[in-house]
Amino acid sequence: MAQILVVDDEIGIRELLSEILEDEGHDVRLAESAAVARQHRQQQRPDLVLLDIWMPDTDGITLLKEWAANGQLNTPVVMMSGHGSIETAVEATRIGALDFLEKPIALQRLLTTVQRALRTEDTALLRRLSIASLGRSQVLADAKRRLAQLAHSPAALLLRGERGMRPELFARLLAPDSAPFLYGTDALADASGEILAGTAGGIVFLPDLSRLESFELSNLEKLCARADQHKVRLVSFSSVDTRTLIDEHGLNARLAARISELTFELPALRDFSDDIPDLAVLILAQYVENRVCAPRRFSIAALNSLRRQVWPGNLEELEDVVKDLALTSLDDEIHPADVERVREGRSGPPALLTEHALDRPYREAREMFERLYFEQLLLRQQGSVSKVAEKSGLERTHLYRKLKALGLSGRRRED
Repeated sequence: MAQILVVDDEIGIRELLSEILEDEGHDVRLAESAAVARQHRQQQRPDLVLLDIWMPDTDGITLLKEWAANGQLNTPVVMMSGHGSIETAVEATRIGALDFLEKPIALQRLLTTVQRALRTEDTALLRRLSIASLGRSQVLADAKRRLAQLAHSPAALLLRGERGMRPELFARLLAPDSAPFLYGTDALADASGEILAGTAGGIVFLPDLSRLESFELSNLEKLCARADQHKVRLVSFSSVDTRTLIDEHGLNARLAARISELTFELPALRDFSDDIPDLAVLILAQYVENRVCAPRRFSIAALNSLRRQVWPGNLEELEDVVKDLALTSLDDEIHPADVERVREGRSGPPALLTEHALDRPYREAREMFERLYFEQLLLRQQGSVSKVAEKSGLERTHLYRKLKALGLSGRRRED
């Protein structure tokens, strides 16, 4: 749930937006003038502001400039107007507004814009996080080298892998230095194609294709048609194969072939676990820099503890755990006991299993279940293979073979 401040002098607009956004689960605050909005903004920071341009006391552009001058433009602002123009929209964007909604506001356009604005806030860390300097693990080093080769091709590329892998981080490795990088849901929300004009020579990244809405799939075909005109490369991600996208998610075969001219399988986090300590340090540093938490640092033992954990939720789960540690650890230094405390609190059955396995053929679904089953047992038994063998009822030699086949490992010697 996010707190959204709606600033509009028309009571009908305020009440309508409030009703819609509250139905979506958000906490909505209302302001009928710039003065009230100014007072609210001084008292607390909302997660998003919907700001009308034409108001009787102070217009929205002036208030936006005021917030920018006072250093208060650190939350997403979406402008609204019933008398909008391209010049006004450009000026608002130049000052710092994220987007522009023209009245009467279409429901789907409103919801898509709000979702994107809140995601922009949530993924500010992700945009600055980079895996460019990582590569202790041979698997990640090889993946980066292959992506470097693929970066020279203009062909559409489909990244395949497990959910939670933050595929945008890998997609950014394909973009030339200083080249535009557009998160694709922004383009899919607007079928006009105007947004591509500023992305020439860069990349449009399309998130998990299996989760796109029907209108986004329709716009995706239009986006593909315009990409070549603007010399934009399409890079997409899917947690399921193209046949499943066609059979179960509404993607037509011709479009599936268009977006998967090249394919690349992303490694799961367990495949490059030696890079987990460096990833954790980078994520924590961003939280500290953004003042999400007080200054913190990991002890070497805590980093080793993170490296030994299993991560069925991949990079997203690691990021969540690091944030939890950053906010709840009592000392400046994060210790192994802190890691164990946070991990134990998150050791419930993973939602990833039922959500993801049903999209797979039987053999793949069975392998996924086995992997998650043994990952959870290894986690609960602190990596002890003998204890996992006892809990699972498997003979130890057979268990070793099973873990190796699944790409898992545990402690052979007991402490």
